[in-house]
Amino acid sequence: MKEIAGNKAAGGVAQENTEASFVPTRAVRDLWCKVYDSFRGEFGEAVFRSWLKPLTLQACYHGTLEVSVPTRFMKDWIQSHYAQRILEMCRAESAEINRVEIVVVQTASPSSPVPEEKTSAVSVKANQNLKTVDPFELSSPFDPRFTFESFVVGNPNALAHAAARRVVESGNIPFNPLFLYGGVGLGKTHLMHAIGWAMKEQAPEKRVMYLSAEKFMYQFVRALRAKDTMAFKETFRSVDVLMIDDIQFIAGKESTQEEFFHTFNALVDQNKQIVISADKAPSDLTGIEERLRSRLAWGLVADLHPSTYDLRLGILQAKRAMLGADIPGPVLEFLALKVTSNIRELEGALNRIVAHADVTKAPVTVESVQELLQDLLRSHDRRITIDEIQRKVSEHYNIRLTDMHSARRARNVARPRQVAMYLAKALTARSLPEIGRKFGGRDHTTVMHAVRKIEELMVEDAQILQDVDLIRRSLTG
Repeated sequence: MKEIAGNKAAGGVAQENTEASFVPTRAVRDLWCKVYDSFRGEFGEAVFRSWLKPLTLQACYHGTLEVSVPTRFMKDWIQSHYAQRILEMCRAESAEINRVEIVVVQTASPSSPVPEEKTSAVSVKANQNLKTVDPFELSSPFDPRFTFESFVVGNPNALAHAAARRVVESGNIPFNPLFLYGGVGLGKTHLMHAIGWAMKEQAPEKRVMYLSAEKFMYQFVRALRAKDTMAFKETFRSVDVLMIDDIQFIAGKESTQEEFFHTFNALVDQNKQIVISADKAPSDLTGIEERLRSRLAWGLVADLHPSTYDLRLGILQAKRAMLGADIPGPVLEFLALKVTSNIRELEGALNRIVAHADVTKAPVTVESVQELLQDLLRSHDRRITIDEIQRKVSEHYNIRLTDMHSARRARNVARPRQVAMYLAKALTARSLPEIGRKFGGRDHTTVMHAVRKIEELMVEDAQILQDVDLIRRSLTG
């Protein structure tokens, strides 16, 4: 194999490995072409067009196959999600391949999986015209797990779910934009993917683009550098449905906000649907221009509240059915009570239990789950005590600490006491009887009632939700 003279300087872009680069042999080129051609069947059309199509063979040295992509964002995504499987596919063709190295070469051609023989892999001019980019290729792939059918509906997310359904099922634009907001792991992204899948099924002719605000910003910056913002505008304004996830990430990015503002107006004028998600309501987004915040609130603003016990239990039951796992009801109830931070963590805990049971073949009990998930269950308990919770709640509501243990039933005392019980269950690994004993020797059923009552009020009463959130933040800091 021959060394490529000056390959690292081609196109003015330095490759990321420090070893000498070598021209791939015909056998390596054939191997890569065979693997590349099988990507569609292995990963699906959407993944191929969104992520894997730009992969270009660069070099082969010491068992390492070096391939390139045009951006670091794309490199990181492929590295995290597909690189291991690509290596396995390469090794199936040749046992001599022991590593696949992904490098960033900004001028690599996205349409040619291998470089011309005896020439540099960087064979196309920089700043490829964006007019060749199809909106489908810019759109991020939809996760097949995230559909309306797999979304468990409860009081905290009922409005957001109904609104997302309406966007798909309505014959016109019911509200523009649909703005979904809530904390991490509450279902915003799930609903956006569900809209995408339903649109593809019911109206396949529509051009649906879904991407993060970060990727929107990257595409805009790329267009600026290529001096081709007109192509960028044409691409984003030719869609029928534009969905932007985590819009808060363009905070402070004035140029990106300016372009998104005009894109937003153009799509609304054309009666095209816009769906936006964020971690806060439009009025609470900091670093976002006032005129843009105003437009984000034009349509329907739907929030996803923290999950209740009943919703968490329903999600676990649905997940159990989907996995076909034999997990006893008391174990699900235990998880629903203990893992309250977000749905992702809840599902992750169940996945750990199922995987452990599959490997060990041991029966699943509440006791075995406590042992298996002790790192998760005690992560907050190591820092937070029930005494600390009682003190913080007493300070917040301006009541005496002794009221936490007293028999007083006045509402101005009883409600804060219930809040403290709820937080004790949410933030510590203590059992219901243990918590009851810390509140003046109360029965575990009293604690259970308090937990359920506060969960209900967090959905119905915005003040209670705000109080609980403030106290939780002060405790977890």
